[in-house]
Parts: sequence; C-alpha cells; structure tokens
Amino acid sequence: MDKLGLQTDTLPSPTAERPLLGLTVLVIEDSRYACEAMRLLCLRSGARIRRADCIRAARRHLQVYRPSVVITDLGLPDGNGIDLIQELSRAQQRVDAILAISGDTHLAADAIAAGADGFIEKPLNSLAQFQQSVLSVLPADRQPKGLRTLADETVEPDEIAYQDDMAHIADVLDDIGDTVTLDYVAQFLGGVARSACDTALEQAALALAEKRALGQSAETERAAIAGLVQNRLSQRIAI
Repeated sequence: MDKLGLQTDTLPSPTAERPLLGLTVLVIEDSRYACEAMRLLCLRSGARIRRADCIRAARRHLQVYRPSVVITDLGLPDGNGIDLIQELSRAQQRVDAILAISGDTHLAADAIAAGADGFIEKPLNSLAQFQQSVLSVLPADRQPKGLRTLADETVEPDEIAYQDDMAHIADVLDDIGDTVTLDYVAQFLGGVARSACDTALEQAALALAEKRALGQSAETERAAIAGLVQNRLSQRIAI
C-alpha cells in the first residue's frame, strides 16, 4: 500500500516479468550506496521505493504511508533496527512483509525473534535473490501468477553514491563526541566497503570494530580510517 487506507484492489497486479509490480517498498538504510542498489533492484522488479535514512525518518514516513514491504538495515545512526522491527511487527495494521538486512549474519536470529519475516545478507546486488527474498515472505494474493524466469542479473550502484557515503562518514569522524559513534563508524564502513568490494577499507573497519569490542583505545584505527576515507574523497574529481 501507499497512502494509509488505500485498497489493495486498486493496485496493479504483479507479472512474471515484474513480480513486485504494485508493491511499495520502504527501505530504511543510511548508506546511499546500498540504497542505490536497492533502488535499481526495485525498479527492475516493478516496485516503487521510498527511503528513510534513520529510524526517526522511518517513523515520520509511516505516519502518512503504509508500504507493502519494509526492508530495514540493523545498524542505523539513531538506533537499532531490531527495535524498529519489533515495533512494526506489533503494529495494529502490520505491513505485509518485514525484512532485515545486514552484513552481520549473526544478527539474523535476533531480527527474526523481533518479528522480521526474513533476513537478507549484505551485500545485495542480485536481482533474482532480491525478488525471491521479497516474494518468499509475501501473502499468496501478492504473488505473480504462473511460472516466471529468475533474472540472472546484478546491479551496480553509481560510484557517486559511494562518494556520498565517504563524505557522510568524514563528517561523522570530524564530530565524534563519544565511543558509541566509533561503533557506528565501524559498522557503517564495514557494510559499505564490503558492498563496494573495497577490501582495504573493510579491513580497517574490522580492525576498529575488534578494538572497540575489546574495550581498547582505537585512536590508531580511527586515524587509519580517516586517512582512507580522505583518500577516497580525493578521487571525487576524477568521477
């Protein structure tokens, strides 16, 4: 659904070629790169996409719209996506499907226990995987009729979206006021770098996360990440 109160019989029916036609997907994701991948996947599947970059924005959206599907990242700048899943799953008018998405697969069980209908592992760039993940948790009346061919296709987000993520985290690093923010930096960059196959940055994010988990000073790791981020931002002109 889109606007609150809109009847499902006014929506177009899914087809074999566009199996998510008629669906509106709310993606709650703070990474522009990951969200751009999701936009392309929705577009090629026939679904409309709406985006929120934090829990507060998602709640504002849900006061006006009721999407068919919610796909939420679990590490968000203003809270834990698992708490939002629990809130959505207990809502009086529950959306058709709630999916958690994260590169931290050990969180899958927690997401399902909170009320998620399924879990998607990052990075996600396969059209077939995306469609199957959504269709597998939808009610029967929202499924396309007849046989369909699984699209053997992947999407490649625009490099500018990756640059936007680097600019975002550079701002965060410039304004770090507590250690919790460092946890966010490690989680955010780990997921984004993995999606973009940026091995050096992913390893740096992992090193930061390990130091934080041990309760040790992570100033060296923070400085290393800051340097890597600035290096990637310096490539903006070439793009």
